[in-house]
Amino acid sequence: CRPVSSAAPSQPDRCHFLKRTGIENGVVTQRMGIVLASLISGLVALYLHLWKLGLAGSLSCAAGGHGCEYVQGSQYGWFLGFDVALIGAVGYALIFAVAMIGLLGANENAGWPNTLLQILIWPAVLFTVRLKYYEFVVLKGFCPWCLVSAVAITTCAILVVFDRRRLNQLQARPHVSMA
Repeated sequence: CRPVSSAAPSQPDRCHFLKRTGIENGVVTQRMGIVLASLISGLVALYLHLWKLGLAGSLSCAAGGHGCEYVQGSQYGWFLGFDVALIGAVGYALIFAVAMIGLLGANENAGWPNTLLQILIWPAVLFTVRLKYYEFVVLKGFCPWCLVSAVAITTCAILVVFDRRRLNQLQARPHVSMA
């Protein structure tokens, strides 16, 4: 942390916070991105689930005839008897929680949050590919809300790979301890 000016009394506090949270060198920005993407998509999935339960009013969708209601109401909107939006909401909540815990000072360089995120994210990517296939190819529909989820889980997948790369680079340095 470089001082902005010699008269900045809050600079040491800011530097201490940045170093403590790992933000100073971009250490945990990947996990922050995963937190943001999972929060946004988790809220979208919750909205879609509440709509299916009749608790969210009408479904806001600009896609028209083969849009959100068509896709959500199809047989592919369910998996093993469960609403796929509910599966998404729970999955994104778990990803959000693990990524948040991984941001805590003691866990920022720990490998276990990344491993757990990998375990949660990669099956979700495969599940999303399955859902997109049925949405686009079989149903010939398009749900913009579903696209938000696809973009979010793809973003999470990319970020978790970069986070693993960061951890591998830290592990190669002898002076940094990995928990």
